[in-house]
Formats: sequence, structure tokens, C-alpha cells
Amino acid sequence: MPIFGTDGVRGLANGPLTADLALSLAQATAVVLGQGRSAEARKAAGKRLTAVVARDPRISGHFLSAAVEAGLASSGVDVYDAGTLPTPATAFLIADIDADFGVMISASHNPAPDNGIKIFARGGVKLPDLVEERIEAAMSGPKLLPTGADVGRISRFADAEDRYVVHLLGSLPHKLDGLHVVIDCAHGAASGVSPETFRDAGARVTVIGADPDGLNINDGVGSTHLDVLSRAVVEHGADVGIAHDGDADRCLAVDADGNVVDGDQIMAILAVSMKARGRLKDDTLVATVMSNLGLHRAMAEHGIHVETTAVGDRYVLERMNERGFSLGGEQSGHVIMSEFATTGDGVLTGLHLVAEMARTGKSLAELASIMTVYPQVLVNVKGVDRTLARTDVVVQDAVARATAALGMSGRVLLRPSGTEQLVRVMVEAASEDEARHHAEALADVVRERLAL
Repeated sequence: MPIFGTDGVRGLANGPLTADLALSLAQATAVVLGQGRSAEARKAAGKRLTAVVARDPRISGHFLSAAVEAGLASSGVDVYDAGTLPTPATAFLIADIDADFGVMISASHNPAPDNGIKIFARGGVKLPDLVEERIEAAMSGPKLLPTGADVGRISRFADAEDRYVVHLLGSLPHKLDGLHVVIDCAHGAASGVSPETFRDAGARVTVIGADPDGLNINDGVGSTHLDVLSRAVVEHGADVGIAHDGDADRCLAVDADGNVVDGDQIMAILAVSMKARGRLKDDTLVATVMSNLGLHRAMAEHGIHVETTAVGDRYVLERMNERGFSLGGEQSGHVIMSEFATTGDGVLTGLHLVAEMARTGKSLAELASIMTVYPQVLVNVKGVDRTLARTDVVVQDAVARATAALGMSGRVLLRPSGTEQLVRVMVEAASEDEARHHAEALADVVRERLAL
């Protein structure tokens, strides 16, 4: 099976993801990304190839980053070790110092025993599938292996965090003075940089989930456990709560009453604000097929077009890059603001969300009310032939009947898994009971017709 998944290489550290694999992957990356016009021009000018490497705080990140850095340096690449930083910080720094590429060691929202390797090309952009395939093929080919003075150096990127913080603060349209923010850092990569940046922006900050010990990342805290943040916001009488995941490429929020504000609502708030300020390219927002019907309705009411992609922030990014759109993201909290970032940035998103509260003088609940969230029920149907989900006549007829029954007040989505024999049935409706009724009825049809 290919080692690259939807977001780099990920797996159990010292399970499939070993130091040997990390070293070999780094050497292959140097072979593939060390080619091309810009890399050759750098070599011709007598300059060395450079790469930025960072990690989240999980304990396995130490040996994996060491292996990656060894692989790069042994290939003649000078490595700037940025230490523990968010994934979007790594992407920013690659562009900021004009490095040839970079590597982030993180498994994002996964539990501590897992880890991952994300590779970014020049400019801090994610790799297309074709380049990942070339890197994987190069793992079994010849390595560069220079000798003498041509081997790479590894040095500490001393001002990496400062550069990132200055960049974030420079993006803000408004100070955060007078607002009390609770930040949940998921015991992850944002534990230092996020509270610091919010304070520098003028907010009063209460911090939870910011004591990483290498083993507690995402453990009962962060964007996948919002009940902790909700309680903290209410207990402290704060104006808003911001939750990150382990590598801080996500942002979810909680209003003053402890109610969750998800990625769709955050995008709605930012899209309307950006349009009003003339910053929303072509008055368009990019979202995935899983975004709530309420987002589409709210955007239509404000004259904003929604471009829809397959699930995954990489597909959102591809559409944004193709057309130069300025805002896109996912319900899960991956929000991409392309004017300031090449990937989802949870700290950036949180700052701009709170800045909109400060700019308008409105509470987060008031801002979020721009969008009515339709109840959404998702049923995973396992043990079925996913390849037939879109072609089986009986299944498609059942989808059509449910769609007709819902009319303009709901929608139906059948989504085959990309990796498992599983079909996801998602239904939105005006009430949860109605959504559940149609979702379970469709799941029964899928189970009966496509059973293996």
C-alpha cells in the first residue's frame, strides 16, 4: 500500500512509522524536491539547499525529527530546526526564509502514540499526489550521499516562533482589547505561541491544555473534546473560547454561554466580514460537501457564492489555488485564509474571529446567528461494497425519494469511504428526528443492497 495518505505519512510511531522509514523518506524528499528549476538555479548560484523541520510535542517527535534531519543533512541539505511549532508556522517559515522545502512531524488530532510526517514544497505549499508518488518511488532508488564539505548542516532556527508571531499580529484588522479569551491548546504545538499571540494582540487570556508532557497531546482536551473548554468559558465568565488540535491547524470556538461554534459558522462569520471589507475574492467561499446546508443558505442571503469540493482540506486548497480564492475550509475547523497562509491555521483563524468580535462590538453568539445550523445525522454503514454506492439503481432511487421528501428543507449525501468497505450516509433536515428517520432508512437500503 502507498505510504502517503490524505495528509502526509501517518501511523503508530515505531509501528509502521519507524526511524528508518523517516530517514529514507527524508533522503527521497531531498532527491525529488532538490530537483526543478528553482533548486537548480540555487545550486548554480553556489547556494545550498535548505529545509525547515518542526514537530509537535509528542514524545516520538524527538526520534522522528532526528531521523528526518539526519536524512536531509546526509543528502546535502542545510536544516533549520524550528523545534516545537504548529504545522501552519512551519509552512509560513518555509516561505518566509525562502527554503526549498520543509517537514512537519505531527499526527494532528490523533492520540500520542501516533505520529506523522507532512512535507511542504517551496512556498510552504502541500505536495500534489504526483510529487508524493515520485518521493515514494525514490525511496527505493539511489540517494544523494555527498561527502566532505558538501554534507548538510543542522542548526537551530532561533527566531522561528518570533517570526511567526509577528506575521500573525501583522495580519489582524483590529486589536482584541477588552475581550477575555480562554484558549485550549490540546497540550499540543500551540501551547506556547497561541496564548502569547492573543495576549500581544490585546486580549485577556486564560489558558487550559497547555502543559505538554509528550504523552498527553489531545488527551481529553482540544478541538475534539470541547466540553472542557465550554465549562472553562462559563466558569471564568469569558467572552469566547478558542480550541486547537495537536498541531494547531484547526480552530473551533465556544461562545460566552458555552455553545460550540463550528468551522462552518466560523467561515460564515469571516466570509461576511471579508466581503464587507473587500477582502473576499470574487465573493466566494470554498467548502466541502460535508458543510452544513445552513452555511449555503446564509451565504446566499449575503450574496456569497459557495464552491463545493470533496472532503479534505487538500481539495479545498486545490480549488482555492486554482481560482485565487481567499477563504475556504471545513466544518472540522480547518480554515484557510490564503492572504496570510498556505494551509489551515488555527491560531490565525482564532485571532481573526475574535478580531471580528472586537471590530463589531458583537458577541460570538450574535455573530454566529448569521447561520442556522440544520440538524445533521451521519450513519456509517460497514461491510458493504462501497464501489456500488453511486451506481446501484435501488440505492439511488432511495436517495432520490428522500431528497424529494426533504425538498428545500434538507439534503442527502452518500459518500463511499476512500479506504474502507464503508458508505457514509448523511442527511440534513429541519429537525433531528426527520434527519435521523431518513438517514437510518437509507442506511438500511445500503446495507441490504451492497452487503458483501
